[in-house]
Formats: sequence, C-alpha cells, structure tokens
Amino acid sequence: MKRRVIICLAAVIAVWGGITGNVRAASPALQAAVMPSFADLIDSLMPSVVNISTITKPDSNNAEESIIDSAEPEFRRYFENGRKEEALGSGFIIDKEGYIITNAHVINDAEIINVTLWDDTLLEAKVVGKDPKTDIALIKINTDKELKPAVFGDSDKARVGDWILAIGNPFGLGGSVTAGIISAKSRDIESGQYDNFLQTDASINQGSSGGPMFNMAGEVIGINSVIFSTNGASMGIGFAIPINLADWVVGQLKQFGEIRRGWIGIKIQPNDGGKGVLVSDVTADAPAQKAGLTAGDVLLEVNGQEIENTKFFSTFIAETPVGNSIDIKVENAGKIRTAIVIVQELKEKTTPKTVSPDIRKTGENEYEISELGLKVMPATGKIPGLKVIAVAPQSEAETKGLKAGDIIVKIDKKDVPDIKAAEAVIYEAKIEHNRPVLLLLQTGEEMHFAALKLIKEKQ
Repeated sequence: MKRRVIICLAAVIAVWGGITGNVRAASPALQAAVMPSFADLIDSLMPSVVNISTITKPDSNNAEESIIDSAEPEFRRYFENGRKEEALGSGFIIDKEGYIITNAHVINDAEIINVTLWDDTLLEAKVVGKDPKTDIALIKINTDKELKPAVFGDSDKARVGDWILAIGNPFGLGGSVTAGIISAKSRDIESGQYDNFLQTDASINQGSSGGPMFNMAGEVIGINSVIFSTNGASMGIGFAIPINLADWVVGQLKQFGEIRRGWIGIKIQPNDGGKGVLVSDVTADAPAQKAGLTAGDVLLEVNGQEIENTKFFSTFIAETPVGNSIDIKVENAGKIRTAIVIVQELKEKTTPKTVSPDIRKTGENEYEISELGLKVMPATGKIPGLKVIAVAPQSEAETKGLKAGDIIVKIDKKDVPDIKAAEAVIYEAKIEHNRPVLLLLQTGEEMHFAALKLIKEKQ
C-alpha cells in the first residue's frame, strides 16, 4: 500500500514538474505541498516524550541454577547473583508535576523504573497506580527541571485516514518518530472488555509501548500499546488506546491510586436486529434488580444517550461515579419505561481462576500446554528447551507450521528449559489480557519465530 502511494505521489510531482517526468524538476514549494515535513511539529513534541527502562529481579529456581552451572564462563555473569531482566518502553509527560502515562505491562513487576527525559536526564520514577484491564499506568518523577506536558486531543473526533505521528523508544533507540494514518477505529482485539483501539499503519515496535500517538495539531489522541505480528516485528498493524478512555483512567489513578468502576449487576448482549442491548441475566440483590430490570429487557438509552452497543454501555457504567443514579430507558413486550439505577462500586476478583495456565502432565516428562495447543517434553539436545511431541489439530500452532520435533527455545525472549519456566511466561501473557506469545523455535538446524494467540479456556 505504501509503495503504491509513493509511486502515485511521485507521478503527480513528475507531471507538475514537466513532461520530462523528472521529479527533481518540481519546485521545493510544490514538493513540500505534496509531501509535507513534520519536522517543526516533532521539534515541539519531543520534550513531552520519555524513554522508560525497568529492572526486574526474578526469583531463582532449580532450572535456573542448572543453566548457570552448565553455562560457558563468559555467559555466567548474566546469571550470577540473581539474574536481572530489563524491559524497555515509552511514556509521555502530562503535567509539570512530573506525572507520566505509560502502559501497565511496561512497568509490571518492576523493582526499578528509570525515566530518561529528552535532554538525557535520567530519573527514577515511582508507580502511582496501574490498571491491567485497560493496560494503562501512571508513574511520577520528581525534578526541578521545567517539564513540557503533552496536550490531550479528542480521540472521538479522529477519523480514518487522518495522519498521525508515533514517538517512542523502539528497541532502546530512543526518540524515534514514525508516521502513518489511522487505519480503523473502535477495534476489538479481544484483549479485554474495554477494547476500543485505534488502529494505525505507523511502525510500532518493541519498546514503543506506552508512547504517544499525536494528531497533526500536536495533540495526544492515543497510547501506542499493541502490535499484530507473526514474527515479533512491526507488520503495519498497530493499536493505540484512545486518549478519551485513558483520561478517565488516569484521573482515577491520580485520585485514588486504583480504579473504582461503576457496577449495576447485569449481563448484556447485542440485541440482534434491533436497537439497544439485551439483558441476558441480572445478579440477585444488585442495583439493576432493585430497579426492576429483568432478563429479556432491552436497554435503549442511558441518561438520554442512545445505547449503540454493549461496549458503549459497559464503559458508561464503569465510568459513572459510585453512588450516582442513572436513568435507563427500557423496552419489554412493546412497553417503554424508565428505570432509575443507583451505581455501586465493582468489586474486582483478586485472582481469577482462569489466570493459571492449563498445563497437565500426560506421561513421564510429558506435558500438555492447553493455551498453546501443544504437547511437549524437555529437550535432550545441546540447546535447552521444550521438544514438541504433538500439535493439536486445527490449532493456531498447526496453522503456523509447528510440528513434532520442533524445539521451543524461548517464549517471549525468555529461556524455557523446563515446564515451570514455560508456565511462568504463559502466566504473564494471561494476566496481560491473554496477549499472544512469541516462540523461538529450532527446526532441524534452523531457528525461526512463531507468534501464537493463547487458546482461551472454555467457559
């Protein structure tokens, strides 16, 4: 797509520059009009963007000790005295007090969070709060330096086809800018119930997470968070959290250090072929039941706003302050009524049962990893890993070409010498909205990558 655009633009310049087809014949003013520079805008935005690096000190285990014992001397220093893992990300300053927005997965389980400002000043940040459900975190630095906050835009007004700029810290390079357009809005990538992503073709890579997406007015309209990739690198499909959603989350984290979402105690589903949403279940003694809502009701409006879909209604309830009452226009059996519901606080479950990976021992040193659709056993070759001994039919693993005999060397760039190591990595992916994992595989003498979506537990 990009190649075609460049060819078309070059053709336009050539025609305007003269029949010779020489692009250089076009005037500088004409070239700037067709392919404008973002340089002046970027100069004004860079001071608001920060690079983030975190350090985590994982717990050691027997598998790790065996790796240390067998490692070559020049590699042992990476493991001795407790192996430290470093992660990279991005963020942006939102006020002069030093508050910074980033992704929750960037700072998850970090012992140390280092923030590098545009002028290379290195500061340590503290976590104010984080919300795994939306993958948003708020951190804070203390400094006497004059900080330049980013300006929030209105992500609802962004249109498909609008130019955007993404700034971040891909692969630790820092201060990298990519340009693209908004490819789609309101994307649901099944990472959580509040999915409402902006999709872009701007290049977003590892380390770009948490960085800002700017519109051409220099306003933040999104937080770059997720990429779709089969090999771990950018493939022209990236996703950003709309800033309108993030604004509410950040306000909660700043005020309470946590998220206090509204709750009325109903389950809803699309009303096929009709307006509004359909109530499929009502929790006993919940606010909805006390207001007279029952299964089979169709919810048409809330506080005078049309209920367009389940995502809209869920977000509306979540963002309604606890204790407030809402008016819901309800239809049932052709009759219209108004239900007045008092919103209560959603009590989060601390550890959902579905978080623990579903790994079962099926034989002597043989294990079935349900989330990957694979049966494995420890490899016995020179490279530590897990040997694939069976692939579930019609699974994504089979589609991606995995087969018996392949060796899984790493998952998400982490060594998996035994099943416990694999379980730990898959656990991290599950608590981060069941995000895909990246496998480094050895097939024969060749090494290659395969990205797999986690198979969700059957309800």
